[in-house]
Amino acid sequence: MLITSFTHLRPAQAFVDYMAMRGIRLRIEHQDNSYRLWLDDESKHDEVESELNQFVRAPNHPRYQAASWHSGTTDSVIRYSQTSLMTTLRQRSGPLTLVVAVACLVVFVLMQLFGDLSVMRLLAWPDSEQHFQLWRWFSPGLLHFSLLHILFNLVWWWYLGGMIEKRLGSGKLLVITLISALLSGWVQAKFSGVMFGGLSGVVYALMGYSWLYGQRHPQSGVFLQPGLMAFSVLWLLVGWFGWFGLSIANGAHVTGLLVGLAMAFVDSRKK
Repeated sequence: MLITSFTHLRPAQAFVDYMAMRGIRLRIEHQDNSYRLWLDDESKHDEVESELNQFVRAPNHPRYQAASWHSGTTDSVIRYSQTSLMTTLRQRSGPLTLVVAVACLVVFVLMQLFGDLSVMRLLAWPDSEQHFQLWRWFSPGLLHFSLLHILFNLVWWWYLGGMIEKRLGSGKLLVITLISALLSGWVQAKFSGVMFGGLSGVVYALMGYSWLYGQRHPQSGVFLQPGLMAFSVLWLLVGWFGWFGLSIANGAHVTGLLVGLAMAFVDSRKK
């Protein structure tokens, strides 16, 4: 006998589980965008109808939730999707985010195989005789000198770069990346010479951009929580004053942050 039908599967399964605890078997069939409940034993019809009337009045009652836990069946028609790590990474990032991340990882592996200096001879910031090797004005962002260094930068890059690319487009992320890499690298070279590397100048630009743009246009979906922004400023102070003996590219960090704030201010004014 057809007992009733539900629009959604979860309440249908909850009622089926509850009746199973009472010794009555119901079957669920999916048809025409609804979930129909069928009863094989017609002698149980009156009891099922009585319980169904109570269920529709309070479908969220704890007894129905408990029945789903204790029914003891493993053949529920509900199928919960499982999302792999790689699927999550792709969903939360765009093509540019992934390309830059992969490039950083490839360069990091090459640095482990052939040594830091060997790779830096090809990718480091240009000295006085290399100004026409144009890739060098941007490639230092691909250089990372420890596992912690690259993990820190790539997590932030994926989180902020992916969000900006998804919300504002690959073109916007590309412009922020190129401008911040160029200016932060130029300032850092003035501070420490050409032997430096890391994506942190770009990451700080993304921090500043996401925070200010989100403050001025919260509906855009681009944001950085105030607590994380405070953390980024605290990390700047740690590097600037040399706390904990850390060697940090302070010039690149400060420049990147200022570039991100300036670009967010200009873009939000256009809106």
